[in-house]
Amino acid sequence: MIEVELARIIIDEGKKEQVIVLKEKKGTRMLPIVIGMPEASAIRMHLSRTVPSRPLTHDLMSSLIEAFDVTLEKVVIDKLVDSTFHAKLHLKSKHNGLKVLDARPSDSIALAVRTKSPIFLEERILHALSREA
Repeated sequence: MIEVELARIIIDEGKKEQVIVLKEKKGTRMLPIVIGMPEASAIRMHLSRTVPSRPLTHDLMSSLIEAFDVTLEKVVIDKLVDSTFHAKLHLKSKHNGLKVLDARPSDSIALAVRTKSPIFLEERILHALSREA
């Protein structure tokens, strides 16, 4: 697995397309992933330190993780099926050990930026689809 970080969020309102760009931490390869507008907005709001009047879904999820003494150890984008990326949340608690949950990459990244959790990509995905920075 290769650790990546969120490099950019591109919102093209004309095309109605939002793209997050992940960049490997110790390299130059980048991977664009098309995501939905709500997820792009949620990520962008958090990164710009905009505080909504009521918690958004990803803020609520982050609060639940904290309230139940769970740690989001990492997010892993682990496969691509029919042009759709899949991710896993690796959650750890003192009482229940490690649990791995299926999730959309966009939701996973929105949660990872809130919890300051690392994001990883399977090497084969990055190798097959990345672009050089």
